[in-house]
Amino acid sequence: MKKLVAIFILGICSFWSFSQETQLDSISDYFVRMEGDSLLLSSIPLDEVYIFGKLEFADQNEKLRYYILRRKTIKVYPYAKLAAERLVELNDSISKITKRRAQKRYTKKVQKFIEDEFAEELKKLTRTEGQILVKLIHRQTGTTAFDLVKDLRSGWRAFWYNATAKVFKISLKEEFRPTQVHEDYLIEDILQRAFAASRLKRQKSVLDYDYAQLSNKWKPSPAVKD
Repeated sequence: MKKLVAIFILGICSFWSFSQETQLDSISDYFVRMEGDSLLLSSIPLDEVYIFGKLEFADQNEKLRYYILRRKTIKVYPYAKLAAERLVELNDSISKITKRRAQKRYTKKVQKFIEDEFAEELKKLTRTEGQILVKLIHRQTGTTAFDLVKDLRSGWRAFWYNATAKVFKISLKEEFRPTQVHEDYLIEDILQRAFAASRLKRQKSVLDYDYAQLSNKWKPSPAVKD
């Protein structure tokens, strides 16, 4: 009976130690062992969390413009995310192909696949949705849509695509600059709120900026206050 009690107490102590803080010889060193894990951790990794302020608008027109921008941004973001994923896949595959001619054949095949995948849906976009998509492609890839076309095809094809886009007042060379352009900051704000609400699947931007710092910078804006 005493042996059973001892085993029971030992089991309780072992289970308890999995989720408790372990103190070492030095009073400044603390490690944590999570339940189900055998490793000691000096810290617990957590996802980045933003505290969003209540949206405030100068007037009804500003409010309407923001919600229109939000609808369009949420609509086109998945295309930009998919484009970034395809680009990563393409670059990874090309790096494993040694012959230049084989690289060109593979690039052409992937480019046709991307066109077939996007073409019909992109035709349905409005001018402003198309321009937001161009900006988001730069956000996700760090490369303008113009340069992506240029790399996949040729400089002349990229020029032609850009000239055609200009007919509809869309520039394929447009960059995403939330630190300098207020609308781009609003797009980033919309994305971050959508990520937090699980409306969109998060994909980090490859560009170098900090959303928290952006919020502080644009806080005095009369359009939207956070």
